[in-house]
Amino acid sequence: MTSTLLEPTTKLPPSNHPLAEIIHRLEAGGSMLPDTPENLMQIIGLYKAYAVPMDFYWRDLLYIAEQVFLDPLPAFKYFPTQEYLDLPNHYAGDNADLKFWRGEATAHPELLEFMSRGELKAKIPKLFHHLYHDRINMEFAEECMRAMLWHRGMGGELEPYMDSEEYRQNADRAIKAFFKNNPVMLGLYKLFPEMFMEQCRQSTMTSVLGLFWEIMAPVFFEMSDIYDEGGFKGVPDAMDFLVNGIFAIAGRPIYHRVNIGGEWLDIVPKSKGFTWLYEAAFPYVEAVFYRTSPFRGTKSYNAQAHEIPTDQQDFHFGILYADKFPVGSAGIPPTLLHQDMYHFLPQYLVDYYKQYCRGEDDMLIQLAVSFQRSMYNVTSAVIQAGRAAFLYPLDDPNPKHLLANRHYFEGQLNRFCNPKYGMDQAARINAIQSQDYR
Repeated sequence: MTSTLLEPTTKLPPSNHPLAEIIHRLEAGGSMLPDTPENLMQIIGLYKAYAVPMDFYWRDLLYIAEQVFLDPLPAFKYFPTQEYLDLPNHYAGDNADLKFWRGEATAHPELLEFMSRGELKAKIPKLFHHLYHDRINMEFAEECMRAMLWHRGMGGELEPYMDSEEYRQNADRAIKAFFKNNPVMLGLYKLFPEMFMEQCRQSTMTSVLGLFWEIMAPVFFEMSDIYDEGGFKGVPDAMDFLVNGIFAIAGRPIYHRVNIGGEWLDIVPKSKGFTWLYEAAFPYVEAVFYRTSPFRGTKSYNAQAHEIPTDQQDFHFGILYADKFPVGSAGIPPTLLHQDMYHFLPQYLVDYYKQYCRGEDDMLIQLAVSFQRSMYNVTSAVIQAGRAAFLYPLDDPNPKHLLANRHYFEGQLNRFCNPKYGMDQAARINAIQSQDYR
């Protein structure tokens, strides 16, 4: 897939926005990330490295949401059954609902190899790999889920539905069925119904994130294959592939069901009509790319220090803002994710990092910076998709329509220029414009 950037429009005067150069690039059909061969190589390499652990994330998230559910002692929730490892991805393989990736629908071979031998390259029981942290780190996936659950009011209809009487009735039926042979838990449910209900909402969001990543994994795998075949000519091509994918899959149903004793109970039925774009994709970008929460040690949680915003909409601790500290956390900066990706880097990216790294231990930091670049490109795709869905074509002949597009782009980029809480200093949008940002 290839695309051609539009000629800069002469129907509008130059933008006066602090990020005018990036505004003009978006107006021409480009990305917030500059179009260079080096940037293209980095983002595609990171998409591949991300897709392999993501193939585990979505499978285990659905296992947790559908099978583990409200288990009070989920000691083995990171050990999905073989049924979930064999679960066909709906967007890969010969029987796909919509085929994004030409590969197999079951778990990726590189993932299975890593799960069997780990970084230690030793055939030892899974539990010992797990305790040694020689595994895929699901803590990152759960951190993303909690961010989506906590940051509310981001659009869509699923969130208000989770506060509805219908949802409570569905959840109540599932909770009572799950604990039907456990009088202690049923007694606690009577005493603390809201605690159980909130845990059920968390399980629902776990399912939502699993269904979201089930799509993104084959999309990233396919992008890696296209790049290897020489199919992408620049960063805008990669962004356009994502935009087209967003529209192709926008209506994918979002639901939550639980398997209790072999019987499936719907908590969020497919019949409600909740869709992937509005209930998963947009909230994910907002909660994870922009907001999340500050990693302890980088900001003071003392209310008198005023380092953390009082309004959730001002949170700016997502990957688009994150400094790259090797803190070993699941949150931002998500070093555990970077550790997962480290195992699956394409050779061309390993060679690139060796050229610029300050030693082997610096590779995680370089990987993290490349990941940040890649997520700015994904965010660009979401911004362009929003413009295409709600506004006008980039080559619209009407200057008023082009001006509306410009106001939209400027509004999106205002988030990186806000001086409140140092958001403008924290954002890395200026840093990614230079190849020297390593």
